[in-house]
Amino acid sequence: MANRIYLDHAATTPVDEAVLAEMLPHMTGGYNPSSLHAEGRGARAALDAARDRVALALGVGRKEIVFTGSGSEADTMAIVGVARAAATRGRHVISTAIEHHAVLHALQALEGEGFKITLLPVDERGLVGVADFRAALRDDTILATVMLANNEIGTVQPVSELAAAARERGVLFHTDAVQAAPWLDVAPAKLGVDLLSISAHKFYGPKGVGALYVRSGVALEPIVYGGGQEFGRRSGTENVAGIIGLAAAFERAAAGREARAQRVGALRDRLEARILQAVKDARVNGAGAPRLPNVSNISFAGRDSESMLMALDLEGIAVSSGSACTSGVLEPSHVISALGVEPRWQTGILRFSLGAGTTAEEVDRVAATVIRIIGSHESTLVS
Repeated sequence: MANRIYLDHAATTPVDEAVLAEMLPHMTGGYNPSSLHAEGRGARAALDAARDRVALALGVGRKEIVFTGSGSEADTMAIVGVARAAATRGRHVISTAIEHHAVLHALQALEGEGFKITLLPVDERGLVGVADFRAALRDDTILATVMLANNEIGTVQPVSELAAAARERGVLFHTDAVQAAPWLDVAPAKLGVDLLSISAHKFYGPKGVGALYVRSGVALEPIVYGGGQEFGRRSGTENVAGIIGLAAAFERAAAGREARAQRVGALRDRLEARILQAVKDARVNGAGAPRLPNVSNISFAGRDSESMLMALDLEGIAVSSGSACTSGVLEPSHVISALGVEPRWQTGILRFSLGAGTTAEEVDRVAATVIRIIGSHESTLVS
């Protein structure tokens, strides 16, 4: 449909044409990088080059990068793999109440294996308290996993401080950096983390490919068995074309990140200001906390997310009500519930997530459309 506006980049981004151009030769003529013949060796060389590019962008060693089939797999590998490998030392894992379901469901699986899980609460801004985290650390704690930036409300956690506290107690620290990677410096050395997950489709790369940084020396039990690819950590023939796409897209995301974040952040602020000025009973979830520059999660009291989404879609505007992984679920988001807001703020939510190419004209059209659909100060909202 012509002239549509896409503001759901937190769910996924389109593949950059330059990224696709690098992928195409390996999509149409790719070979198995484990094969010993010339074609296989060529695929192996391309795979190795892509690994080097990702490692360089993160400032880590090439053997510390493990390619996966998604960000969810990277999260699961980090959490389940580390917990199982360290089970003889302890069986306690710390996380938060607002993690992505890839993390929460992995933790549920560990509970079924007898591990003890502590989910830390967040404040009304969506932030974990460093003091609360320190207090939760125990002698049998083996792993902490806290996302760098939330996929629904965009809040950025104090991961560096949390990771430092974990390190003091000899506890490994994993961060889900899937949503943060296009907008923040996610170098593991800067964050002080032992494991870090990213996913290509969040920064204009292909879907179905992710990567996990695993600090050298960290024991990790595989969760996928087979031929022992990826240094024995993740079996399965590598998706060479997808991995090349991830490497190319990640390099491009890192280039000019600060200027891009500043420009998009200003557009997000413009969108919020216009809506909040005109719409009665609207609030920004996560306001007052450090946030990703592209995510704006707004509650409209007494409204219904589904009807608002449908109305905007008919107007040619694509947004969401939160995580795309749970968009078919009509129950209140676990993230919004964790903020402790009143029920009337939990049912009418729109998440606007801008992209690198979003324009001021698009933001103004979206704001005007939302204002018209939701109503101005004079409108009477449902109670």
